Amino acid sequence: MSSPPADTPRDPFRTSAPRRRRPEWAGRNYTLLTGAAVVTNLGSHGALIAASFAVLEAGGSGGDVGLVAAARTLPLVLFLLIGGALADRLPRHRVMVAANALNCVSQAAFAALVLTGDPQLWQMMLLTALCGTGTAFFNPAAEGMLLSSVSGEHSNRAFALFRMAMNGAGIGGAALGGAMIAAIGPGWVLAVDAAAFAVAGALRAFLDVSHVPGRAPGGGLLADLREGWVEVKTRPWLWSIVLQFSVVVAVVGAAEAVYGPLVARDQLGGPAPWGLALACFGVGTIAGAVLMMFWKPRRLLLVGTLCVFPLALPSAGLAVPLPVWGLCAVMLVSGLAIEVFGVNWMTTMHQEIPEEKFSRASAYDWFGSVSMLPLATALAGPAETAFGRTSALWGCAALVILGTAAVLLVPDVRRMTRKPPKPTAAVPPGPTATAPAEAYDTTV
Repeated sequence: MSSPPADTPRDPFRTSAPRRRRPEWAGRNYTLLTGAAVVTNLGSHGALIAASFAVLEAGGSGGDVGLVAAARTLPLVLFLLIGGALADRLPRHRVMVAANALNCVSQAAFAALVLTGDPQLWQMMLLTALCGTGTAFFNPAAEGMLLSSVSGEHSNRAFALFRMAMNGAGIGGAALGGAMIAAIGPGWVLAVDAAAFAVAGALRAFLDVSHVPGRAPGGGLLADLREGWVEVKTRPWLWSIVLQFSVVVAVVGAAEAVYGPLVARDQLGGPAPWGLALACFGVGTIAGAVLMMFWKPRRLLLVGTLCVFPLALPSAGLAVPLPVWGLCAVMLVSGLAIEVFGVNWMTTMHQEIPEEKFSRASAYDWFGSVSMLPLATALAGPAETAFGRTSALWGCAALVILGTAAVLLVPDVRRMTRKPPKPTAAVPPGPTATAPAEAYDTTV
């Protein structure tokens, strides 16, 4: 690689030490982002299971579980676009820290409610909604921070390694969370999640945004949102996959947030086996990340989209239902496949979207991906009553397959290719979520 020109700004992510224990591209921001994501994923993956079982232990039904899950995702629909516009205007790390603070407070209150009293459904929905609000402002800022902190030359490996660390923490969080719920109850798992948000927020406070070019005065929040919309509507590959994931995220989210815990309670023996199955999904994502550190497919979105089809497997496995080992196997395969999609998706966004519009484009991505999730989770209970749990789960699997097949009809999805890295002088070489909702995880 040639030496940077003399007027290149000093890279705040490099160190003058002659010996390094990490890759050259893994600078300070990358390390802090990775560490904070590991901490939050350890807490949040267990907390998602804990919230469902807190509702069930309070005497709630499957429909109540769906309402609490919907309360978490509804604020994403309401505030994601505003969060994306703010993240392209304000220092992104400050938006992230403020969001983590709100997550910490809401989860701590939820934990106290479960541990000390008889939680009411409306109380759990309110506190879960506050946590979802923090996520709505966090996700676009976090993804914009990542995309602006990695060079094109190393983007594939950087994204894969980051996601491997994050998903590895998800394995531990899901397995440990399931075991803790069985041993000491869901309240303590929620308390651990609150502490994790506090630690992660402290780490993110040290992120350096000095390398991000200053924004010229704009025309206000609405003008920023319009600019972001132009980036989406003029790119068929972007809006078509966002539409695809509005369906995929909705049905997969309903299956895993509502039907998964119910199947676990009624036919698998309780929360621990379901936590193990979710952990196997995490193992699959790590395997997929390792694969993507060495594999750079030329047809980015074609390969990625083909790897969305296996997301139908968990719903089908719950519909049968498969024994625990079989469910773990299909979760592992789907985790590996969605990680291949996720890295290819992030690489495409990094390659095609201008830096100053990263967070807004990401916000529209997240918004589309989760827009139908509150409705799907809220209707999961009534759908079970109307059609039966098995039929509802088979319907989820069918919608994943149909929606993914439709995207393959878009020429830009089939033809998008990896481009040579663009030379950059001001972007430091080191890198948070989401491919669309990781593909459906809304915690980072």
